[in-house]
Amino acid sequence: MKKYLLLLMMAAFALIAFAEKNPAQICALLDRIGGEGTSERIETRVKRSLSKDGKDVFEISTKRGKPYIQANSLSALTTGIGWYLNHYAHINLAWNNLTTDMSKVAFPLPQQTERRECSADYRYYLNYCTYSYSIAFWTRERWEQEIDWMALHGINIPLALVGTDVVWKNVLDEAGYTREEIDRFVAGPGFQAWWLMNNLEGWGGPNPDWWYDRQERLCKFVLERMREVGMEPVLPGYGSILPSNAREKLGVEAIDQGWWCSGFRRPLFQLPSDEKYKEMARLYYKHLEKVMGKSKYYSMDPFHEGGRTDGINLKEAFTTIYGEMQKHSPGAKWVIQSWDRNPRKDALDTIPKGGFIVLDLYSDGLAKWEERGYEGHDFLWCMLHNFGGKTGMHGRFQPMLENYYRALEKYPDGVKGIGATPEGLETCPILYDLLFELPWMKREEGKDWVDRYSQARYGVKSEAMERGWHLLTQSVLNCPNPSQDVEAVICARPALDVRRVSGWGTCQIFHDIRMVRKAAEQMLRERERLQGNPNYEHDIADVVRQTLTDSTYYLLKDIAASYKSGKMETFRKQYTTFLGMVADVDRLVSQIDLFKLDRWTSSARSICDEVEGTTEADRDWMEWNARTLISVWGPEKCAEQGRLHDYSSRQWGGMLGDFYLARWRMFFQALEEGRSITSAEWFRWEENWTHQKTITKAPKENPIDIANELYWKYFSE
Repeated sequence: MKKYLLLLMMAAFALIAFAEKNPAQICALLDRIGGEGTSERIETRVKRSLSKDGKDVFEISTKRGKPYIQANSLSALTTGIGWYLNHYAHINLAWNNLTTDMSKVAFPLPQQTERRECSADYRYYLNYCTYSYSIAFWTRERWEQEIDWMALHGINIPLALVGTDVVWKNVLDEAGYTREEIDRFVAGPGFQAWWLMNNLEGWGGPNPDWWYDRQERLCKFVLERMREVGMEPVLPGYGSILPSNAREKLGVEAIDQGWWCSGFRRPLFQLPSDEKYKEMARLYYKHLEKVMGKSKYYSMDPFHEGGRTDGINLKEAFTTIYGEMQKHSPGAKWVIQSWDRNPRKDALDTIPKGGFIVLDLYSDGLAKWEERGYEGHDFLWCMLHNFGGKTGMHGRFQPMLENYYRALEKYPDGVKGIGATPEGLETCPILYDLLFELPWMKREEGKDWVDRYSQARYGVKSEAMERGWHLLTQSVLNCPNPSQDVEAVICARPALDVRRVSGWGTCQIFHDIRMVRKAAEQMLRERERLQGNPNYEHDIADVVRQTLTDSTYYLLKDIAASYKSGKMETFRKQYTTFLGMVADVDRLVSQIDLFKLDRWTSSARSICDEVEGTTEADRDWMEWNARTLISVWGPEKCAEQGRLHDYSSRQWGGMLGDFYLARWRMFFQALEEGRSITSAEWFRWEENWTHQKTITKAPKENPIDIANELYWKYFSE
């Protein structure tokens, strides 16, 4: 009998060991990103004993004539794969190039073992806003690609919101709400981020049945795939938010939260002292578990961007919110965003240490950890890149190289990780590669990081590309402005004196534009050598686009001066050049898929193709959501008084020509005729554009050739 048990135990251990070698989900990931057969050329293993202190570790070496990557966890293993691809094989997968054919790549064999340990227990990803500004119309395939990208960058606690609308529909249905009442609460596809942040109700809807069915299927796929590669999703918890009619409908005690951006009614905040509070919390968590399962992490942000706290015992509120989360998932952590006045001192004083993970949401720009340290609670150093999903090169590269390590030095027991919390994705991949490598490298390695990135990005070592990136990371990608990214004047509602595009932005250029031009010139030297390289095509188009839009900022000032001084002939020549530059930018970016309006609107419309029984009206509704978000944003009062119009400005092919260029032509024509265009007139024109379904498309050309042509056209001196 003992012998039998021993053999059984040995077999079990053998099975475990076997399972850890070349894990099936890792093999599948390798074959997705590199093509079928890639997993046969790289050996992988999960070996828990690699780490003695629980910190994530990976090692890269050679075994049996193959690259050999082993790690103590699935997340560390996928990070090691990403590290190997970048720093050994010089293959950089980014949003413009999420997969590539690796069948002909000769994978280098490391001559010695490289070991990397991670200083960050948590690597967080995404922002509520991201789910609207970038993710709203993603398909299953696009999500699969993003999760693979996340895995290669070591992300282990991503925010997961797909399917939250399904949860709320089910909650309210059981609570006795009619479908019409549910529709007035749940926002449409493009605007769910602000509904979930307690800023609005219903805008962009109503959502048809097929939408909820589709979202539930997508939700389960996304969560399954995240968990499969070692991620623990951060799920939306019950933050005491209820529809604005809940007092009448449910008889609950709740506080009116007022209005957001002048015209959007906020949901109510249910008082934790309400006798029905626990009932609502249990109902919510019941349906959350049915749709999304359980987690160790829950996101809740009461009073995230304002809202009323008068009449609320905040300590009681935070204690009760935390307590109901613990009942649902004992030991779970509350992930809370540090933004505006949150997290409030009442929360920090009330929740036990270890109960919070505070996202210092904007560490790269407005670091709150410097002044607070969050009273001993765990927090993550985060990069809030790209407000609104704007197109443009912006970031804070040089501070990023130092400030994560400074935070670790100042609060060694407080900083538990790192995070990317962008409002929009698919711009400036260099910043994300840097951010997620920071916890895996030593501070001093930042000195030559740009050179290593350049070689990884293009697959070759090039001094010209290195010089170009050094110039960019010391100028346009090193913004000193702590509040917002610099916006392009060409995206603004036309005026002679343009100071901002969005209500919270600025067009004031802080950098030496000559450095960006010089960077473009350096990079163009490699145009023949790097023909056909997708990363180079994307980057050179982006850099030359930046040089052109920088120039329009100063050209507009010259146009204004000519007009005000009555030099009309000069004025006409200058604004003709301005319009021509906008048209040229449109032609250039139209060659890059990530920079095309058609990609955005088509993805919205094509969601309807996933479901039987959808109509052309459904497709039009989806496209209206997509167009409205990146133009007027909301109804007239919110767009104008609430300053929401053009917040999500996109320098995209098709939008530059049909929207921004058209506006500027109207403006200059009005000046010629001695009349002005009111904000109401602008809004009516813009709103009409949201209902259109056609896009003017530029002919297909070589983006590298166009970039070179346009650079020398405007900067030949």
